[in-house]
Amino acid sequence: MNWFGFVHYLLHLVLPGVVAYVAAPRLGLKRLWVYLVWIATMLVDLDHLWADPIFDPERCSIGFHPLHSELALVLYVLMTVYPNMWVRLVGVGLVWHMIVDGLDCFL
Repeated sequence: MNWFGFVHYLLHLVLPGVVAYVAAPRLGLKRLWVYLVWIATMLVDLDHLWADPIFDPERCSIGFHPLHSELALVLYVLMTVYPNMWVRLVGVGLVWHMIVDGLDCFL
């Protein structure tokens, strides 16, 4: 794995833990639950299984995979303002996931 791959996975797995550690108590939530919800948003990558090849380091996920489409991103952003706290947490996790995956398109 190159350095960018390391940073990519660090942003997917470690930074949500840091944010959960800092933000969850302020929201009145348990840190572990917030982190687990954000890690569960990684399931959005299951749409890679429909691609051929499944993994292509030169491919930009945003706009290519169904759950990484522009329409899906609009839905994820709308989820961040939904009244239910858990829906908002999932929305934030999905938007963060798209931001991190979007970095692949530029780097």
